[in-house]
Amino acid sequence: MNKIHTNNAPEAIGPYSQAVVTGGLVFTSGQIAINPATSQIEADTIEGQTEQVCENLKNVLEAAGSSLDKAVKTVCFLADMNDFASFNEIYGKYFTSKPARSCVAVKTLPKNVLVEVDVIAEV
Repeated sequence: MNKIHTNNAPEAIGPYSQAVVTGGLVFTSGQIAINPATSQIEADTIEGQTEQVCENLKNVLEAAGSSLDKAVKTVCFLADMNDFASFNEIYGKYFTSKPARSCVAVKTLPKNVLVEVDVIAEV
């Protein structure tokens, strides 16, 4: 198992890795809308947060030798399912290969963000 780290995505806020590679797959940890340059959540809209989450995932996957185009499965967590359409619009711009996906509403996300996404991708 190879642990992945990049300065182009937020540092882990707990005892976990940004991603791990094993068996020809990369498993990312859930990414939230923290800007790695400032370590702050700068966007307060679902659109802005989804953009930041997707950029973070793109950077973690690239550090692992993969890409968003190689995603096979995503799991998406929304603080409010009323944001689904807006989330989907931004998500679709990044995940053009249309991987399998689960999307659920949750009561609360870390740092009270609006969205979190994790990815499984081929290396």
